[in-house]
Amino acid sequence: MRRKEINIFACYCVFLFLNTFHHDVTGDESAKSFLKRENSLVKPYTDDRWEFSGSTIVTNSYVRLTPDQRSMQGAIWNNIPCPLTDWELHVHFRVHGAGSELFGDGLVIWYTKNRLESGPVFGSKDYFVGLAIFLDTYANQNGPHNHGHPYISAMINNGSLHYDHDRDGTHTELNGCEAQLRGVKHETFVAIRYERNKLTVSTDILGKNTWRPCFSVDGVRLPSGYFFGASAATGDLTDNHDIISMKLYDIGVVRAEGEDVASYNDQPSADFFAPPRDHVQDPKVYTKLTGLKIAMYIILAVVGVTVCVAVGYVVYTRTHEGARQRFY
Repeated sequence: MRRKEINIFACYCVFLFLNTFHHDVTGDESAKSFLKRENSLVKPYTDDRWEFSGSTIVTNSYVRLTPDQRSMQGAIWNNIPCPLTDWELHVHFRVHGAGSELFGDGLVIWYTKNRLESGPVFGSKDYFVGLAIFLDTYANQNGPHNHGHPYISAMINNGSLHYDHDRDGTHTELNGCEAQLRGVKHETFVAIRYERNKLTVSTDILGKNTWRPCFSVDGVRLPSGYFFGASAATGDLTDNHDIISMKLYDIGVVRAEGEDVASYNDQPSADFFAPPRDHVQDPKVYTKLTGLKIAMYIILAVVGVTVCVAVGYVVYTRTHEGARQRFY
């Protein structure tokens, strides 16, 4: 083998080695992190360690959980339980559709004890056990809260809590942030990091290849051995919900002997939940819905006046015809 070919081969080997390790985690231990391939979803999506359900369509470029059509539900789930006590998950996704002001409903990134169970929570099970990260794009806000949409939030559940769509889950959320993640031209990512009982969610949705903090919550207990997945749903409002990749990283945290670590048999828990908040309507949605209501009222008024005039004319005509007949 010639020297040039040897150098090329050596560079290729180094590239493969380095590619195994992750250099862009959101914490401080990036040098120790590496990709857990058995828990990661990457192109060309031929890995039998991921299972699909519902309206999910697999292409060469993305996994589409729902098409831009009404009443769709789709999901993907890893069938290998996560062995890590500390980890970071990067999700490369895209949410887009024909709607310019009204769209929905959204997608969820799951880390739960059970998997492949369809239900009313964005296509997956209510009263789940584990963690849900909601990417809620439904523009017509429900319930009491004071944030705009799209909105990213987290929920910890031990199987006893109900996700209330009528209040957008605000009474059970840990924390959240507004995130303009829908309909953009550049790539969009969310990072979910669980390290020493702290949950941190970051986003890269501005096209700058930089993580920006969304929220952090201490006092979160998540057992290892759960499953990662993603699901999405549409209702009367619709969108395409696409997953391009889901990459799980071992962030190399070494726990001290006796340090608090949740075991598989422990219940997921959190020390803090965000308090309920007053409802403030999204300005664009308010304007849109108000315009629709005004138009509807005008149409009903015109129809009502027309009916009244027509009935009055018929009554008037018949009355005068009767009077003329009596006169002759």
